[in-house]
Amino acid sequence: MVELFRRLGATAGALVLGTVILWVLFLVVLPQLFMVDMSLRPHLPVPEQGGPADVRSLANYATLFANDAHRGIFLRTIFSAALVTVLALIVCYPVAYYLAQVARGPTAALLVLGLVVPFWVNEILRTFSWFLILSRNGLLNQVLMGLGLTEAPLNMGGVGAVMVGMVYAYILFMVFPLYNAIESLDRNQIEAARDLGASWPRIHARVVVPHAKPGIAVGCIMTFMLAAGTVAVPQLLEALPGGTNARWFTQVIYSLFFDGGDWNSGAAYAFTLLVSCVIFIFVMMRVFRVGIADVAK
Repeated sequence: MVELFRRLGATAGALVLGTVILWVLFLVVLPQLFMVDMSLRPHLPVPEQGGPADVRSLANYATLFANDAHRGIFLRTIFSAALVTVLALIVCYPVAYYLAQVARGPTAALLVLGLVVPFWVNEILRTFSWFLILSRNGLLNQVLMGLGLTEAPLNMGGVGAVMVGMVYAYILFMVFPLYNAIESLDRNQIEAARDLGASWPRIHARVVVPHAKPGIAVGCIMTFMLAAGTVAVPQLLEALPGGTNARWFTQVIYSLFFDGGDWNSGAAYAFTLLVSCVIFIFVMMRVFRVGIADVAK
């Protein structure tokens, strides 16, 4: 904070600090407090709100864990989001390493452009493109039948389609934190390890990955939170032929708010998901042994 005022001056520093405080207070803290208060109240008709029956309790949270269907959807969503995070890390780590340590000049710029340009399109449209690729009359089935690998269109819906769509949807949120962390690694360390006879797996395990831990933690946190909180991607891709029509937990929350009008249960479900994401953040920080300052970099 002292550095902020030193660099910007008293007036500009106070303006920036005040803007941040107002942003956090009115767009983060107060809405969350309102959601918590709503989650503790029963769903009552408007005339009964504020009356003797309007008593705060944990009944809405108990409903989640007592409802076998909703509890199963919640657990499946958390597991699926974690799986998306692992798959995104596996896919993005080689890409980030190549961009940061191997690619140079026009090649690196072209690769970054190839990653970024598709994300100029809305997320729903990008997801719908996967719907078109994986549908029965889509590009992938046409290619497979054209090569004679299958005689009839395949049903490509289900968990696999959702995983592919979600990894693609949030790939940048994993690639760029990894890229920023790996780029700061002195290449002489890699060369020294090679000169000492270390294999490539050992170099990555002992040199690159330890250095990139903050980037890995940030990428995992961002990917998990986006995957756990998405609505459009699973809703579109589960509609493919062969899909199980398994609901995502955010779809349940959406239904409670806008279809059922039960904002109290919806708030309890939403806050439970938020707490789960916060727990995941601290787990990632613990696993990779990084602090807030490391993540903020």
